[in-house]
Amino acid sequence: MDYKKFLYEQKKREKALKAKASKVTIKEIRFGPQTDDHDYEFKKKHAEKFLKDGAKLKAFVFFKGRSIVFKEQGQILLLRLAQDLEDLGKVEQMPRLEGKRMTMFIAPKKAK
Repeated sequence: MDYKKFLYEQKKREKALKAKASKVTIKEIRFGPQTDDHDYEFKKKHAEKFLKDGAKLKAFVFFKGRSIVFKEQGQILLLRLAQDLEDLGKVEQMPRLEGKRMTMFIAPKKAK
């Protein structure tokens, strides 16, 4: 068999596998530790849309300056979001504080 033909066939197979692979998109939603109810509802609507479209959701609370003392409020906010989006997605990573950000990942549930 010709080596060039072998390389061509190999590239063709790799391209076909790459086309079949699903790409995971991650959408982010940012909250403050003292986000109001209206703002929360607005951002929750966007989160629902992202999960329905099949994208993973990265929700995070950003603590600026001395607002880091409200860690509990940030965690409560993220857990409330997880509870509200329970029917659309499942929590991949519970809220975790990394520096000045508390992040949580939600993956969409598979459509049956």
